[in-house]
Amino acid sequence: MFEVTVEETFAAGHALRGYKGKCENPHGHNYKVRVTLRGSQLDSIGLLYDFKDVKQVIAATVDRLDHQFINDIPPFDKVNPSAENLAKYFFDESVRLLAEKAPSNGAIVKAVTIWETDTTTATYWPE
Repeated sequence: MFEVTVEETFAAGHALRGYKGKCENPHGHNYKVRVTLRGSQLDSIGLLYDFKDVKQVIAATVDRLDHQFINDIPPFDKVNPSAENLAKYFFDESVRLLAEKAPSNGAIVKAVTIWETDTTTATYWPE
């Protein structure tokens, strides 16, 4: 089995609806996102998935959120913009956009991790 991982950063603000504490107020984070793909077969030149394609997919999603108030952007206008929900959002967008990019030789998105701070993360992967 092989894995490839790409990381990217972005800055954005949010407020947690229904949270009892400081985080219910608008505030910002310097986020980091990590997308990991896995698979058992490499392509004819020895790649599981081209890093360039994975970076482009992450960039497309990051560009939508970077320097924005996340609560104003669907689906976060209805879904609370927690780190956990952001991880699932990046997972779902990565799956959708990678499917449009290039053949994957069976590679799938394994997991997405979001850092809200240097010491706090949330990770999403399907069961």
